[in-house]
Amino acid sequence: MIPNIRDQFNKGFEQTYYEKLQKEVADTYGEPCAFRISESPVFFDKAMKKKVFDACDAILEQLDAIEYETVKHRFMPKHLHSPSHSGNPHFLGIDFGLCEDEAGNLSPQLIELQAFPSLFCYQPFLAKAYLKHYPNLPKEGFHYFFDGHTEDSYLKILKEVILGKEDPENVILMEIFPEKQKTRIDFWATKHALGIEVVCMTKVIKEGKQLFYEKDGRKIRIHRIYNRVIFDDLYQFQDLKTNFNIFDDLEVTWITNPDWFFMISKCIMPMLSHESVPESYYLDEIPEDIDLHQYVLKPLFSFAGKGVNLEPTWEMLNEIKDRKNYMLQKKVTYASLIKTNTDKNSKVELRILYVWNEEAGKLRPVINLTRMGKGGLINVSHLTNDTWIGSSISFFEN
Repeated sequence: MIPNIRDQFNKGFEQTYYEKLQKEVADTYGEPCAFRISESPVFFDKAMKKKVFDACDAILEQLDAIEYETVKHRFMPKHLHSPSHSGNPHFLGIDFGLCEDEAGNLSPQLIELQAFPSLFCYQPFLAKAYLKHYPNLPKEGFHYFFDGHTEDSYLKILKEVILGKEDPENVILMEIFPEKQKTRIDFWATKHALGIEVVCMTKVIKEGKQLFYEKDGRKIRIHRIYNRVIFDDLYQFQDLKTNFNIFDDLEVTWITNPDWFFMISKCIMPMLSHESVPESYYLDEIPEDIDLHQYVLKPLFSFAGKGVNLEPTWEMLNEIKDRKNYMLQKKVTYASLIKTNTDKNSKVELRILYVWNEEAGKLRPVINLTRMGKGGLINVSHLTNDTWIGSSISFFEN
C-alpha cells in the first residue's frame, strides 16, 4: 500500500532477519510460536488508515445503540446467562479483510468482530522484534500503537483493565489446557508482562462461591479471571472435568464477562450497516431469491474459521436444524496486494484491538493484529509450506 516502502523492505530482506526473529520468540518464551509468523509486517498509508478507522467508528456507534439484553435472550440459551452483571466489554476486536471491488478499488471489509481478548501482550513484542532484527524497516514515520499510546502507557492500561487494583497473585489467565493452545505464546507473554499465573480451568478449585488455585504448595484465592476460554472449546474436549462452570454464581470478577463472548460477535453482524460491512442475513431470515454463490455460510459462535463454508448450497442449508445459529455473509474479494519475494502476492486481514478506557467511558483502539495469506481462507492455525504468510503486525503511516 506504500510502494516505495514495500520495495525497499523486499529488496533489503534477508532470511537471517526472519530466523533471528523466530529465535528471539523461542528464547524469550521457551518455545517457538505455535502458529506461523510471517516474514514481513504490513505498511498502511494514511488514506487506508482513514478508511479503516472511519469504518471502526461507524461500527462502534452502531454497537452503542444495540440493546444487548435483547441479543442475549435471542441467541443465548438461558442456562448460559451469567448470573453476574455484564458490565462493559473490556475488549473488542474488529476484523477486516483488505478487499478490492470490480473496479480495483481497495477498502476494508468487515469479516467478524468479537468482544473477547486477543494477543494483547504478544503483539507489541512481535512489533519490537521486527524493529530489532530488520534493519530494512523504516524507523520513523510509522506506528503500531493507536490513540497516542507508547509502550509504557499501553502496558499501564492493560494492567488497569486486567489487574484492576488487585495483587497480580490474585489474578489468573484462565484457559483449557493452555499448554496445548495455538495462541499460548500470548499466555506466556501475558505472564511475563503482568506477573499473573496461567491456570488451566481444570486446576481451579471451587469452595462455595470462591475460587482458588495452587502454587508452590499454597492455595491462593482468585479475585479476577482474565478469561481466555473460548466457549466452543468447552465442548471440544470429551469428558472434561472441572470443579466449576463459567456460568456459576461466583465471587470473582470476570475480565471480560462471559456474556460478551456471545453478545458482540458474528451474531450481530446482520444488524450493522456500512459500506465496509458486507450484507449478511440470519439463516432463518434469508430472502427467497438470494444468490447463494455470492455468500459464505458462517456459524455464529465459532472461532478460527471453524465451520465456515465458502460454497454453500440449498441442499446443505436445508440440512441445518439450528438455523438461527448460522448466517450468510456476502463474499468479498481479498486483494493480493502485498508484494512478496515469491511468485505470489499475499492477502491481508487486519484486526483493530480495543480496550475499555474507564476514564473515557468507552472502548479505545490500542494496537493491531495482522494476518497474511495466499489462499481463500486466511487462518494462521492451518499448517502450510508457503512463505510470506502468517501472523504479523501492521505499521501505520503517521
